[in-house]
Amino acid sequence: MDYKNTLNLPKTDFAMKANLPKREPSILNQWQQSELYSKIRQARKGSKKYILHDGPPYANGDIHIGHALNKILKDIVIKYKTMRGFDAPYVPGWDCHGLPVEHQLFKELGITKYQIDQVKFRKKAHDYAMKYVDIQKEQFKRLGVFGDWDNPYLTLSKDYEADIAISLAALVRRGYVYKGLKPINWCVKCETALAEAEVEYENHTSPSVYVKFKAQSEKLKVQGDVYFVIWTTTPWTLVANVAIAVHPELEYAFVLAAGETFVMAVSLAPAVLNAAGIKDYKITRTVKGKELEGIECQHPFVDRKPIVVLADYVSDVDGTGCVHTAPGHGQDDYQTGLRYKLPVVMPVDASGKFDKTSGIFSGMHVFKANDKIVQHLNDIGALFASGNIEHSYPHCWRCKDPVIVRATTQWFINIDHNGLRKNTLDVIKNIKWVPSFGENRISSMVENRPDWCLSRQRYWGVPIPAFYCKDCNAELLDADVIESISNIFRSQGCDAWFSMPLEALLPKGTKCKKCASTKFEKESDIIDVWFDSGVSHQAVLKARKDLGYPADLYLEGSDQHRGWFQSALLTAMSMNKTAPFKQVLTHGFVVDGAGRKMSKSLGNVISPQDVIKKSGADVLRLWVASCNYETDIRTSDEILVRAEEAYRKLRNTFKFMLGNLYDFVPQSHSVEYKKLSQIDKWALSEFAGLIQQAATAYDSCEFHKVYRVIYDFCTTELSSFYFDILKDTLYTCCADSIKRRSSQTVLYIMLNSLIRMLAPVLAFTCEEAWGFMPKMDNDPKSVHIAEWPLSRKEWFDEKLNKNWRRIIDVRSIVLKAIEEKRASGDIGNALEARVTILVKDNQQYEFLNSYLGQLASIFIVSQVELKKDTELKSGIEFIIEKAKGVKCARCWNYSETVGKNSAYADICNRCIEAVV
Repeated sequence: MDYKNTLNLPKTDFAMKANLPKREPSILNQWQQSELYSKIRQARKGSKKYILHDGPPYANGDIHIGHALNKILKDIVIKYKTMRGFDAPYVPGWDCHGLPVEHQLFKELGITKYQIDQVKFRKKAHDYAMKYVDIQKEQFKRLGVFGDWDNPYLTLSKDYEADIAISLAALVRRGYVYKGLKPINWCVKCETALAEAEVEYENHTSPSVYVKFKAQSEKLKVQGDVYFVIWTTTPWTLVANVAIAVHPELEYAFVLAAGETFVMAVSLAPAVLNAAGIKDYKITRTVKGKELEGIECQHPFVDRKPIVVLADYVSDVDGTGCVHTAPGHGQDDYQTGLRYKLPVVMPVDASGKFDKTSGIFSGMHVFKANDKIVQHLNDIGALFASGNIEHSYPHCWRCKDPVIVRATTQWFINIDHNGLRKNTLDVIKNIKWVPSFGENRISSMVENRPDWCLSRQRYWGVPIPAFYCKDCNAELLDADVIESISNIFRSQGCDAWFSMPLEALLPKGTKCKKCASTKFEKESDIIDVWFDSGVSHQAVLKARKDLGYPADLYLEGSDQHRGWFQSALLTAMSMNKTAPFKQVLTHGFVVDGAGRKMSKSLGNVISPQDVIKKSGADVLRLWVASCNYETDIRTSDEILVRAEEAYRKLRNTFKFMLGNLYDFVPQSHSVEYKKLSQIDKWALSEFAGLIQQAATAYDSCEFHKVYRVIYDFCTTELSSFYFDILKDTLYTCCADSIKRRSSQTVLYIMLNSLIRMLAPVLAFTCEEAWGFMPKMDNDPKSVHIAEWPLSRKEWFDEKLNKNWRRIIDVRSIVLKAIEEKRASGDIGNALEARVTILVKDNQQYEFLNSYLGQLASIFIVSQVELKKDTELKSGIEFIIEKAKGVKCARCWNYSETVGKNSAYADICNRCIEAVV
């Protein structure tokens, strides 16, 4: 007889093969058609807000794997917080101005800024940015990211541009903004100032040059020629040298060699002399650096007399202890120059070429001049030693070329005005930083940063609403005027600055504050793009009714400690005297499997679009969740294959549960807790612990721990143990038996809860599984509207857990013994086995005896016998032999009851009860 139809075999349309690349778009369409995001917001209306403020990506290309990582992490947070009952709106944003967009557009157009009218270019830049806003929007949505995609914030919108101007006016009114001549990072290719956050450090080979500066020997009371020896890796800056800095407390040696005396730090002398190949020398005297102050020297090739100055930043770690000082080419040099009233010599133009004041080097590009300058030093006898050095050197974040430090007149924000730096450092201590080292990192950066260079010499951005008097050249940057202009920006956009006549921009009656002239011209510089995004706390958090200030969380890459986090923090502190965020979470960068930076030249770039086409967005989301983002995150084809394998195991967990709940109606079939079987109570007790572990990990944003505890539970406690044991009950017991319904009750509780717990990560798959799951009357249509699962206190039973841990330990030994018997050919599968347990200890015997009726199903064997044997050498032993009786045609267990009933001669008594 065929008993297949009498078995409760799994039934579900939830496919084992995910086919996510085809399945996910239909789920995405379902979300969009049902306006799910609006329904989520409506369901949480009136609840406590949780605000994650989106750091805007640049609208200048397709999204890359780093974008995917960032947006998925944010989405996991938002979905989890929503599930915990918060009203967690997510307003995505885009950074639309600045060099990132401008550089890409000029690259595509194949021109420079000098080959196109600014107004025409700005129109092209606007359209270019909007094109990529639309492209990236669809790419982010395809990742399963929920948000107010129809109402994002764009830094090029009229309202946002007006709010940038309003924010600038607030800083001007409070006295933070000034114009000054200072050394700043300068890209000679892009011909613009760069903020520290716009500089990337890469390995670079530079000249390593030791140069002799002849000193006034009579003042030093030394016979013969005396030279201060300086060391530099930028010989081109020697043209602007005006001083030599020494440390006041370092010991300096007067080294006599080949009839000349050289001054250098005592501790560095051996290395310096070795670099010059000098072995025969004598130290004639030593002095403290402070005794050298004011000594006049002769510049090697410029008609200038540099003086010796004192500076605490001079060290004896490398170099000579005598530091070449050019206030126009270094921040420390500039500060020293202020103290000693040194001239700021700047012979380099915007394109990086020496001007006509540079003598024989006039017209040369600074980097190309290096070799010429070294050769000239050698020719005139001023070169002490030379070579090359590979070191970390600043490069432009956009064109990737090396940058220079160049003194130019720019607009700055004074970081120390009104105690801004100190107050910011104090506030940083009250913000929660994840990882915790972020606090020290940003504190150090704020403590040591220079004033914020606000102006950029580019086309695409919000103009600095300043004017210059035509009669006396005095600048006019007035808060009232800026606020007036912001109204024009709000109605017409900031393009009005470039298209409208000056008279339409300046309020009537505006006069120069210095000479009372009414003749002005407009500023041509634009505002640093970091200011654009930095004031989003005003333009977005405060401006939108459904958001709020401060945000609960800013979540970005670790590079934003010197970027957006600082620009947001400094502007918020200067305007509001409070931080714009309560917590900051940072993640590392995505690198390849070997830990290398991804680049087209290395051929190791992994595109999120390619991963989605091959494996689906949920595999990408699972990879993100599985990574410890505190450090750089590795990915490769092999790593993504592992994520795909993990995904399949989780999907199969869902499939097993769904398949065995096909006839389960929660409202009528659920078994109350006290009537559950022991193994089901154990499973529920373990699961209660899992819910708490997952919640704790989610709360601390340790998503890799969420993944790990859930994955381990599904593969170890469930698939390898509980499900294996349950199959006999689920398939062979009477469909409506209390034993089967007990197991189904726990399966339903776990499935319902697991889907919710994994929904923030597996957004598509959990929605799919939720659709197939038996529902309670109050269950929402979408899992993403559901709330976090709650466990009942009665579920958790530590004594039960402890007992089952003992059972599991015994089971492991039994399974190993069975495998050995199978390997030797004594038995076929485990159901052919009979296990006899010999126990020496009375307590152990009583414990196992209390579970005797369940041991056969726990070991997945046909029979188990328990015997006490006080003569045993060990505490417990197992005998594995062939089971007694005949194999049941229905449940496949061996039983001596098979054949006892002539009407059902090929099945056991247990199965007869199930089929009759």
